[in-house]
Amino acid sequence: MIFPFRDEGERDFRGPLPEAVDVAVIGGGVIGVSTALFAARAGKRVLLLEKGRIAAEQSSRNWGWIRTQGRDMAEIPVAEEAKRLWRGFDEECKGALGVETVGVSYLAGTEAEMAAFEGWLTEAKAQGVDSRLVGRTETVRSMAYPHAGWCGMLLTPSDMKGEPWVAVPRLAKLAEADGAMIRERVAVRRLEISAGQVTGVVTEEGTVRAESVVLAGGAWSSLLLARHGVRVPQLAVRSTALATRPLPDLGLPASVDSDIAFRRRADGGYTLAPAGFAELYTGADMLRHLPVYLKLALQGSFDVHLRGPQPHGWPDSPGVARSWSGDEVSPFERVRILDPGPNKRRVLELLRRFAEIYPALGDVHLNTAWGGMIDVMPDVVPVVDRVDALPGLTVCTGMCGHGFGAGPAFGRIAADLAMGRDPGTALDRFRLSRFSDGSRLVPGPNI
Repeated sequence: MIFPFRDEGERDFRGPLPEAVDVAVIGGGVIGVSTALFAARAGKRVLLLEKGRIAAEQSSRNWGWIRTQGRDMAEIPVAEEAKRLWRGFDEECKGALGVETVGVSYLAGTEAEMAAFEGWLTEAKAQGVDSRLVGRTETVRSMAYPHAGWCGMLLTPSDMKGEPWVAVPRLAKLAEADGAMIRERVAVRRLEISAGQVTGVVTEEGTVRAESVVLAGGAWSSLLLARHGVRVPQLAVRSTALATRPLPDLGLPASVDSDIAFRRRADGGYTLAPAGFAELYTGADMLRHLPVYLKLALQGSFDVHLRGPQPHGWPDSPGVARSWSGDEVSPFERVRILDPGPNKRRVLELLRRFAEIYPALGDVHLNTAWGGMIDVMPDVVPVVDRVDALPGLTVCTGMCGHGFGAGPAFGRIAADLAMGRDPGTALDRFRLSRFSDGSRLVPGPNI
C-alpha cells in the first residue's frame, strides 16, 4: 500500500531546475529539509531534490519522539539543540507541527533493566540532562497502570513529541518561504565530479552545478555513495508502527518497555510500535557488512529478525543496479517511495498488548498501520561528515531511528559543514573514517 500520509499525487514542490546553486541537498526527509532551511537562512542559493515526495519515507513513518533520553553521549548536545529548534519552528508555524513537551519514559520490567538505565544516567548527568530514575510506586501511579508489572522507569520530563507526517512537509514550506528551492519527483542520478571535486548533481531532468552537495538520503545513501566508490557499512531494517482510532487521554509520557512503545497523537489516537523489533532482509551489502554488525548482534539489545532477499527495487535487492550513467534511469527513479508495508502479525499483537495494559480503554481499534526502512550503522551512531574522497560532499545518514527528533540540529550541522563553517559541535564520534581507520567501534547505549 502507499503510505497513507503522503501519496504520489500532485507534487507540492515543483518548477524548473536552476543552472547553478551554492548548495544542493539530496533527500527530502527531515535532515535534508532542515539543511536546506538553514542554508537558505544563511543567504545561500539552495536546491533540495527529492526523488519521491517530501518526508514520504522514514521521516513520516517514525514514532514522533523528540528525545534526549537514551542517546549516545555525543548525541546529547545535538538532541538538546534539536529540542530548542523544534520549539522555535513550531512557534513559527503557529503550532502546526504538533510539538509538545510530554516527557519520555523507559519502563523497566526487571532490576537489570533499571541498572542499565542507571548506568546511562550516571554518565549523562554530566551533560545536564533532567532525566531521573523513578521507583515502582511512582511509576505505577504516573503510568496509570493498575498492576505491578513495571518495577520502575527512566523519565526525562523535557523530552517531546511531534507529528511527523505533518511536521516535515510544513518545515519544507518554511524553507521554501525563506528562499530554498525544493523539487519533488526529481531524482539525483549521480554526482557531477570534475578533477576529483564534486561540482554538482546530475538529475533525471539535467545537471545542476553546485559549490557543495549534502547527501541526506536515508536508506538510499549508501547506494549513491557506492556508485562513486565510497563504501559505508549502512544497512536498512524494516520497522512497523500503527495508529489507533481515538481513545481517552491517559496523560501518559511517550513510553516504551521491552515489548511496546506508545504515545498519544494529536488526532486523539495512539501511535504504537514494537519496542526493539526490526526485520533485516538479505542482500549483497547485508552479507558484505555482516561481520562488522556481529558485535551489535551479540550485544542483544535489538530484536532483529532475518528475512529473505529484499524485494525488487529496494536499495540492496538482488539485481539492483550498482553502477549507472547519468543518462540511464537510476534505482532512485524505479522506486520513488520505499514503502515496505507493516508486519501484520505484529500489528495485531500491539493492539492486543495495549488493550491488556490499559483495559479501561475498552476495545482498541486500528486506524492505519505502516512500515518504514530505518537506516542503521553497526555502532548505532550516525555518519555526519565531509567525505574526504569526494571534496565538496557532506553526508548525513545512518540515523538509526533517531533522525526525526534530532533532524533539525543535524540539518543545521550539515548546512554549516557544506558552507565551510565550524558547526560548533564535536563530530569526531560521527566521522566517516571510523569504519576504515582501524578504530575500535564502540556501540551506543544498550538501553
